[in-house]
Amino acid sequence: MSTGSGADGREVQLPLSAAPPSQRSANHWPPGFLPVLGGFKERFVEKPEKKYCCEACMNVLCQPQQTECGHRFCLSCISNILSQQSPVCPADMEPLFKDKVFRDVCCHREIMALKVLCRSESNGCKETMSLQQIPEHLNVCPFFEVPCPLMKCKERMMRKEIPEHLNWKCKHRESSCEFCCSKMALIDLQKHKDTVCPAFPVSCPNHCSSSSRPRSEMTLHQQECPKAVVTCPFHRYGCSFKGLNQDVKQHELTFAPDHLRMLANRNVSLENKVTLKVSVLMCWMLIGSCGQVEEVKVELVERCSGLVSLNSRLTELHSSLDELKEKQRQVEVKVSAITKLMSSHSEKLLDVELELRTLRQLREDTENLRGTLDNLRLRLSAVEQQGGRSNTTHTVASLETQMNRHDEMLSVHEIRLADMDLRFQVLETASYNGTLIWKIREYKRRKQDAVSAKTLSLYSQPFYTGYFGYKMCARVYLNGDGMGKGTHLSLFFVVMRGEYDALLPWPFKQKVTLMLMDQSPSRKHLGDAFKPDPNSSSFRRPGAEMNIASGCPLFVSQSVLETGSYIKDDTIFIKVTVDTSDLPDP
Repeated sequence: MSTGSGADGREVQLPLSAAPPSQRSANHWPPGFLPVLGGFKERFVEKPEKKYCCEACMNVLCQPQQTECGHRFCLSCISNILSQQSPVCPADMEPLFKDKVFRDVCCHREIMALKVLCRSESNGCKETMSLQQIPEHLNVCPFFEVPCPLMKCKERMMRKEIPEHLNWKCKHRESSCEFCCSKMALIDLQKHKDTVCPAFPVSCPNHCSSSSRPRSEMTLHQQECPKAVVTCPFHRYGCSFKGLNQDVKQHELTFAPDHLRMLANRNVSLENKVTLKVSVLMCWMLIGSCGQVEEVKVELVERCSGLVSLNSRLTELHSSLDELKEKQRQVEVKVSAITKLMSSHSEKLLDVELELRTLRQLREDTENLRGTLDNLRLRLSAVEQQGGRSNTTHTVASLETQMNRHDEMLSVHEIRLADMDLRFQVLETASYNGTLIWKIREYKRRKQDAVSAKTLSLYSQPFYTGYFGYKMCARVYLNGDGMGKGTHLSLFFVVMRGEYDALLPWPFKQKVTLMLMDQSPSRKHLGDAFKPDPNSSSFRRPGAEMNIASGCPLFVSQSVLETGSYIKDDTIFIKVTVDTSDLPDP
């Protein structure tokens, strides 16, 4: 490729031949290099020998072909001769046969090595080269004439003149409108200014005293221009006034009675038309007494009623279709959520299985320790019964040390077992779809514990907005808290510290719904909802195990709770729902 500069200073790529001269065959020279008819007419540095000239056109051979009689011709010349009837060699008049003519590769190679002057010699190029190197040289020769790189421009120039042409002379070079900064070809710039440029200053066509303004504001100006020619607002009623905008108000004041008269005439005309139509309608009604007209009327009424029913049916079908589409969308959302939930539960079940294996191993170890401990106790009892304390002091001390060590190991295992049991219970009841169903058993006992200040509040098991989402729980005061103490059940929402808090947006902004479940068939649940306050510390990223609880101290009065159908079998159900519809994936 060779380069030149464009109007904006960028390099413009000019096409070159794809293959180097050494790799080109006689049939793959660039267009324009080989003569269409006859041989090469180049200016050779030295006059070519006669053996390199065609016997037909006398020029230097182009793609030389040799005949059976030993003479050489250009490919185009021998093709022309062979196309004649009974072709003969023009040198010795011997008959020629197409299958006896062959390509002379050796002669072609020698001709391609002959030195020639550049085809752009007339433009000032003084370079000499072999005939074979002409295409390569013409691709870089600064004096060779080439077309403008911009496709719309049809001018030709020497390659060295391209930068100057693109910068200053080409009518199709890119330019910018100084008014609206739009980019376009230079040849289109003046037309753009004269016709469509929204920022080009134009004068009012009514020749008012207003100064020039941008073309985009001229439409608005025409509505206010005092010299704009307008029609009277009452022209639709018959006023034929047409004058300047500044004279319209004076016209309206002067001809107000005429305008009122025009309105009155129009009103009378409308009344006459209405009267006429009513008369026609009455005539049709009178004619309708005929039997045939009556039948037509009945048929029309039936068809109208059928159309009405069809229209209502179509409306119902449209609404049913919309409902089905909405249900389908909801089902797809639920299926997606269930798929994600099943995936997360599969991982959790794997963890639980591993924990169970560890739990079984710990139980076996605990049983072994218990057996060892019992054996030690039996051995200690036997030693004490045998007497001889002076001889067995060391043995007793050793056995006591072993017993203490085994007791400590047993305690550690029991703690681990309790911790794993708790984790297993949490995994069993954990929810990952933003919904908590909390079952509180032994309501009366727990309520009494709250009244006696033994256990003021209860925490639910954690639940999550997703497998990698927020961790939350609920907190309930069965005997109330704050303003509701002693009279209400107080219910609160708590944001807990989770494993994936670093990936979640803070503060917590999801809508929270608290609900006490009605266990009767009527399902008259009691609920309240709130949007978190982003400035509250309760909804910031937890620094401790959990944030300060936030919710409803007066959630439900104890009289309503205990007299309704919210308690059955000494059990209540509390539901907490967190809106996850607009929650982004972490």
